[in-house]
Amino acid sequence: MDTYGGLVWSLARRFTETAADAEDATQEIFLDVWKSAARYDASMGKEATFITTIARRRLIDRIRAQRRRPVTQEYDDTLASDPQTVNQNAGATAVDIATAQRALATLNEDQRTILLMGIAEGMTHSEIAMATGKPLGTVKTQMRRGLIKLRELLESTDDDGEAD
Repeated sequence: MDTYGGLVWSLARRFTETAADAEDATQEIFLDVWKSAARYDASMGKEATFITTIARRRLIDRIRAQRRRPVTQEYDDTLASDPQTVNQNAGATAVDIATAQRALATLNEDQRTILLMGIAEGMTHSEIAMATGKPLGTVKTQMRRGLIKLRELLESTDDDGEAD
């Protein structure tokens, strides 16, 4: 760590947004280097190259994992306690719900059931197939077609909830 700490830290700092993330990444990298030390072969390259390769791979893995995480917004309790904001949000939510219900109503019964099981109940494709008695491929196809149709319907709806 004394020899390569600066190298790993500088790489981590370039790949991460905050110093705290860089610290976490550096610690993970050195743990991985420790676990992978038996794989090092001096005839294949220098120690610095071995460590840099591990560091780069771990940092790329971290970036990919961050991209897969859903983006969340911080909760602002001052907005939540403001009655005007609450009423505006409630109105917008009611419009969104009504729009979604209208779009769902246009789907055939099987697609609607499968989508609701997957979205509202959080069931997996396999669980839906078992619950409905339909083949897994059919469930996946109906789910996909239903989502495509919903997206098309919702994209063609303007902010007032009226179709274009």
